[in-house]
Amino acid sequence: MQITKRTTLLVTAGILAVSILISGCNDKKNAGQKPPAGPPEVGVITIQPQRVVITTELPGRTSPFLIAEVRPQVGGIIQKRLFTEGSDVKAGQVLYQIDPASYQAAHASAKAAEARAEASLTAVRLKAERYRDLVGIKAVSQQDNDDAQASLKQAEADLAATKAAVETARINLAYTKITAPISGRIGRSAVTDGALVTASQAAALATIQQLGSIYVDVTQSNSDMLKLKRNLENGTMKKSGSALVKLLMEDGSAYPLTGTLKFSEVTVDQSTGSVTLRAIFPNPRQLLLPGMFVRAILEEGINESGILIPQRGVTRNSKGEAMIMVVGAEEKVEPHIIQVVRTVGENWLVSGGAKAGDRVILEGIQRARPGTPVKAVPFGSKPETAAATPQPAAVKK
Repeated sequence: MQITKRTTLLVTAGILAVSILISGCNDKKNAGQKPPAGPPEVGVITIQPQRVVITTELPGRTSPFLIAEVRPQVGGIIQKRLFTEGSDVKAGQVLYQIDPASYQAAHASAKAAEARAEASLTAVRLKAERYRDLVGIKAVSQQDNDDAQASLKQAEADLAATKAAVETARINLAYTKITAPISGRIGRSAVTDGALVTASQAAALATIQQLGSIYVDVTQSNSDMLKLKRNLENGTMKKSGSALVKLLMEDGSAYPLTGTLKFSEVTVDQSTGSVTLRAIFPNPRQLLLPGMFVRAILEEGINESGILIPQRGVTRNSKGEAMIMVVGAEEKVEPHIIQVVRTVGENWLVSGGAKAGDRVILEGIQRARPGTPVKAVPFGSKPETAAATPQPAAVKK
């Protein structure tokens, strides 16, 4: 009886061992098998039309709002410079004093000639009046009366000439004080005390520039201007209601104040094929100085229903045509040829080949073969993808 129980236990233990061994083998076999692969995942964005402000960035130079070169209008020796270089001056302020001695003498001589002419005129006038009365009673001849009246007119003309000479001498004497023609900031002086200057000389004594407002002259290629006009005519864009201009300084920083576009040149530069545009900017702190290199951002037009596609989602085919990969209705990849207008920030502005609701593939394009099924997920939805891939750029306005 004891033998039988022992035999039964041994048989049972053997069966259990065999079962465990077979189960382990089956688990290893199942572990070696891979689950069936699904369609690859691709990150997509859904196209939504939006209002796009079209801007262009153009290079330019600053120039003063007003500029005047100070030159002498009479010759002489500079007695004194009466301003500080680099300071602000007012219109009419005396800048240089020329030695006035010779001009004072000329003015006094002209006044003496005027007094002599006035005295001579008095005598001639009295004689002419007497002869006018005497010729009526035949006391003098008609010829003598005619000569007296002619002498009166000549004396009046001589007096007028001397008065003009006095005024000329006075003006020349006043020109010995060289004044500022405009208000603004004056630069360095080209002459010092004791220098000899001549009337209307070619070299300026100093230059005054008005910097409260300042011009920015930028150039735009004629081809870009023609393209803009075509887009406005065919309705791709509509004209912006404002002519506001923003400015980037030479170091890349933004100028805090906004300018206004004043006019566009009416002729094209034959050497460069470009057109000059002029904008005016307020410059109360005088951050902008004449001759600075800047970049102006101009608002060209507005596309009310613009379609923007990130540049990373656009490729080129063998013909050089712009192309996007779209997830179609059957969750299969479809290539679309698109027509791009220009870049807007990090996006392409598209005029054809894409429409609202299209799901454009931005991530996993290398796995998106035309006609193959894919699993579309929102672009950037995966944490690891969102951390490694930047979001599409906002429209630059």
